[in-house]
Amino acid sequence: MIEIKADFLKSSQTPKQCPPANVPEYAFVGRSNVGKSSLINMLTGRKNLAKTSGKPGKTRLINHFEISWPGKSDKSSWYLVDLPGYGYARVSKKERSEFQKLIYPYIRNRENLMCLFVLIDSRHSPQQIDLEFMAYLGQNGVPFAMVFTKSDKSKPVALEKNIEAYNERMLQDWEELPSQFLTSSAKIQGRDEILAFIEETNPLFKA
Repeated sequence: MIEIKADFLKSSQTPKQCPPANVPEYAFVGRSNVGKSSLINMLTGRKNLAKTSGKPGKTRLINHFEISWPGKSDKSSWYLVDLPGYGYARVSKKERSEFQKLIYPYIRNRENLMCLFVLIDSRHSPQQIDLEFMAYLGQNGVPFAMVFTKSDKSKPVALEKNIEAYNERMLQDWEELPSQFLTSSAKIQGRDEILAFIEETNPLFKA
């Protein structure tokens, strides 16, 4: 298992308040109840690093965490970012608009953003809001990967069917699929694959 050290760095109300863009950065975003906080806690091995809640829309800020590789002096540190969600059914249109004003300038302009991990609930068939968000990323040249969450919540046949449906729908608009990861926070599935991807991508960063 890949070991990392994770520490909370800061919360920002605007992209301008974010830490200096001097190390590679990886952000996580998704719809309500997609399991974002649980996934971040699973990746970092810290139970309460990202706050989980039964109420959607709890994340209202851009939260930065500093990550390092213990015992690997040749590996630079990097930032893990917990972003507010891009679609919450139970919050007002005004609140959703505020989230968008925070998220979109960040993902378009953050110079050190190496990859945006888009979390998708594997229990469901393709959701239009996810497809539209990923289309927006493509239109703006934002590198992203698809992270299917809660893989333990469905039977293998249903899980495979939903992922295939997403891929078929994506290939209607995309020439090729982005990187994909299948995860389960409960079973610690997908952790090493995501961290290995980050480790392999870090050297591409140019300050």
